Amino acid sequence: MSDCLFCRIIKGEIPSAKFYEDDDILIIADINPQAAKHYLMMPKKHYSDIADMAEKEPEALGRMFGTLAGLIDKLGLGGGFRVVSNKGNDGCQSVGHLHIHILGGEKLNEKMG
Repeated sequence: MSDCLFCRIIKGEIPSAKFYEDDDILIIADINPQAAKHYLMMPKKHYSDIADMAEKEPEALGRMFGTLAGLIDKLGLGGGFRVVSNKGNDGCQSVGHLHIHILGGEKLNEKMG
């Protein structure tokens, strides 16, 4: 999608701090971090949200999390982390391209919000 922010980042049209990239996914630093380590993991193929990808390609979604599991130490998340995927207006999704927030690098607040 030509007007999608994350599609443009994936194409290299908008610079980002890349921490991991392969043929299917990209992990970048969040530009507004909410924790000591805050990454965004996104599929390179456009899906509007996590439900869209889970419905269309559940195996690919599972592979994304498998990739993340192999990167825990490289990303500095050995002490633990939280994953969050916002969906829709009520879920405060700000970009209509599936992206999964990965937060860690410190003790996180026990309350979500």
